[in-house]
Formats: sequence, C-alpha cells, structure tokens
Amino acid sequence: MKLSVLSFAFVLAAQPLWATCAEDKVTIKGDFGQASFTVEIADDNAERAEGLMFVEEMPTFSGMLFVYDRAQPVSFWMKNTLIPLDMLFVAPDGEVLRIHENAIPGDLTPIPGGDGVQMVLEINGGMASRLGISVGDVLQHPSFGPEAIMACVQDMHG
Repeated sequence: MKLSVLSFAFVLAAQPLWATCAEDKVTIKGDFGQASFTVEIADDNAERAEGLMFVEEMPTFSGMLFVYDRAQPVSFWMKNTLIPLDMLFVAPDGEVLRIHENAIPGDLTPIPGGDGVQMVLEINGGMASRLGISVGDVLQHPSFGPEAIMACVQDMHG
C-alpha cells in the first residue's frame, strides 16, 4: 500500500505545472515549492471595489484575484473587511512584486502595491508567511498572457 501511495504522489508531483490552469485556480511557485488556491475573480470596477468585504471566513486555500486591464499603481484598504488578509501584488508576467501580510480588518489606511501591478491575490492573513511565499515567486493563471513566466498552455484538442 505504501508503494502505491508513493507512486501516486510521485505521479502528481511529476505532472506539468500548466496542467492545473483553470479560471478558478491560481498556482504559486517559488523556493518553498508550490501551492494552489481556489479563487474568485474580480476583474471589473464593481467587483474590485467590493473585493472580500463582509466575508466572515474563507477556506484555507481560497482567495480573490483582482485583475486589471494593464499594469498600474494600485492601493487597497480594508474597509468593511472582516478577516485579516495577505495581499500579493503581481506584475503582468506573474512575478510577485510586493507582499503585504496580515492587513487589519476594517483599517482604512491605504496599502500601496507599488507601480507595475496588474494582479493582486488576496489570501487569508498569515498564509504567505506560513507557506514561505516571497517576493520573486511566480503566479500562474489564465489571466496572465503568453509572455508570463509560467504561461498556461492551451489545450490543442479543445
């Protein structure tokens, strides 16, 4: 039994990273290894403005991916947000540019992401540190174009 479990684990580990690409999934890869999060997408002004406001709890490997039309300076705040969040500010190629950990629920202090941000991934507060996610790690999601560091490969059979 141990051998078959190990074989299964090896097969999973051997799968190409791009095989996990889906609209509701973000994969992060770095020195820590890799982790996947089930995400909701906020890609218009109304969805981005609401974000995770009024959410009372979020499953461990869940989050919200904020998608902008182009790279730009962005700033967030925690108005009406009930849970602490980590914010990963991401370049158009998927590289993590900045991480703000444990944003305080309800705090109105602006949290700047810096210039050149096209995506922001919000996950539960403390997750980035717990997993070892750091600046320079790379995100993979279909919203990143073909120039992304870890671009999604299109299914040629579909």
